[in-house]
Amino acid sequence: MLPLDAGPCQIRAWRPGDRAALVRHANNRKVWRMLRDQFPHPYTTADADAWIAVADAQNPLTSFAIVADGAAVGGIGIVLHTDIHRRTAELGYWVGEAFWNRGIATAAVRAFTPYAFGAVDLLRIYAGVFSSNPASMRVLEKAGYVREAVLRQAVVKDGEVLDEILYATTKDRW
Repeated sequence: MLPLDAGPCQIRAWRPGDRAALVRHANNRKVWRMLRDQFPHPYTTADADAWIAVADAQNPLTSFAIVADGAAVGGIGIVLHTDIHRRTAELGYWVGEAFWNRGIATAAVRAFTPYAFGAVDLLRIYAGVFSSNPASMRVLEKAGYVREAVLRQAVVKDGEVLDEILYATTKDRW
């Protein structure tokens, strides 16, 4: 179970001691440009404290730290759905710029996906990627997710209208 060994990284629960590393890696405009607006920028110590408290209160736990070189360098988690979509979740992840192009995001998604399917009895996990983020598309493809759709002009990020590319996988593929 947790922590999950993902090769170049580990996945574990967020801890109060992650505050400084979280601020260091999250307070980056390049990271923020690839995430939803609810991810703050600039990213402050107060933001880190609030996030760690939110993650700590989750039941079930759905938000985790990605740890490399002994420190939290990113995050991964799922958003659970309800009603007829109750066995579906949306995947989200990010890694600090200093750790890009090291296979960490791909390894984290590969390790986390089967864990998520089993931890909350899911049938489907999907992720939406901004059309401006081909690196994240490659992460999902290398991790076994399938490109399902292009949602035209679906998002506005930093004043730019973008397509959202939808990737998904199902439990029977794992």
